[in-house]
Amino acid sequence: MTGRLSTHPARSELRNYLISAYRDDLASDILSGMTAEQKYIPSRYFYDARGSQLFEEICRLPEYYPTRLELSILCGACGALMESFGEGDLVELGSGANKKISLLIDAAPGPEGEGLRYIPVDVSESALAAATEGLLWGYPHLHVLGIVGDFTRDIERIPRGRKRLITFFGGTVGNFTGPEAHRVLANVAAMMEEDDRFLVGLDMVKPVPVLEAAYNDTAGVTAAFNRNILAVVNRELGADFDPGLFEHRAFYNRDLAQIEMHLVAREAMTVRIPALGLRVAFERGETILTEISRKFTRESAGRLFGAAGLAVERWFSDPRGWFALASLSRAAGRPVEPAGMAQDPPARGGPAGIHR
Repeated sequence: MTGRLSTHPARSELRNYLISAYRDDLASDILSGMTAEQKYIPSRYFYDARGSQLFEEICRLPEYYPTRLELSILCGACGALMESFGEGDLVELGSGANKKISLLIDAAPGPEGEGLRYIPVDVSESALAAATEGLLWGYPHLHVLGIVGDFTRDIERIPRGRKRLITFFGGTVGNFTGPEAHRVLANVAAMMEEDDRFLVGLDMVKPVPVLEAAYNDTAGVTAAFNRNILAVVNRELGADFDPGLFEHRAFYNRDLAQIEMHLVAREAMTVRIPALGLRVAFERGETILTEISRKFTRESAGRLFGAAGLAVERWFSDPRGWFALASLSRAAGRPVEPAGMAQDPPARGGPAGIHR
């Protein structure tokens, strides 16, 4: 389905590929997640309008360092990244705040977005529209093609024919298990041309108190964000989850080098999901895994990229090495085939989804 974005019809277009698929996907995912040994809900369902708003609040919290660090790194790197990018497509997998894309546009040779087209790909139409409206006003020559879709399967929807800088900000690659991350990266590599570049944000291994504080803010915004996923299931599938009966819990799993975010049942209960004909029993203390966020070293990131057919051209980081941006090209002399996105058995709670 094709539509228009905002009040700039001559420079903006919206293509929505999720209207018919979203509810069916949610129903399938919730059925799988609620019948697994470790119950889970994929984190792609965080991002309804309320969830996207809460996440923007999280990004401004003092405990949540990734956004600030990534912005500071990008501020220093944007000139080198855009020096030869006179015209082409800026693709963002999972649209976020405008500041990161604005830094890249400002560093491009052309004034006010001239020669550039911004292509955000996001599961939330409201978040995508909000992210692009300010850019259209701020850059009179910028064009926007918004794609409402799931980049784990809609990557081929991104147009070819122009030079592309594909961005994957926020440490989002860490929200996938190893095999899932490999598939996402390999699929991007397979659609890249020789002149395309892929910019990936990576949250690095660091002191555990810093990691855990970022997901357990004192204001309780992350807890509200976590519980909001139950409201999504209630609204879309007619479930009767009581979010107040679930406690937010996030901790660092040292063995897997990842933050895990859970919802913990405060008491025994049965939840009904009429759209699935399902009754789900919870014991007190039983959890729903809603997100993982893997943390990397430079070595582990290099192995992940190399296995997917990508080569690190430039590595940008902050002085403490807490966050990094890797500029990648398709590995020379190595054909890459799309990997698909077949799911692995959910040993740790299943597919994590999208977290910007």
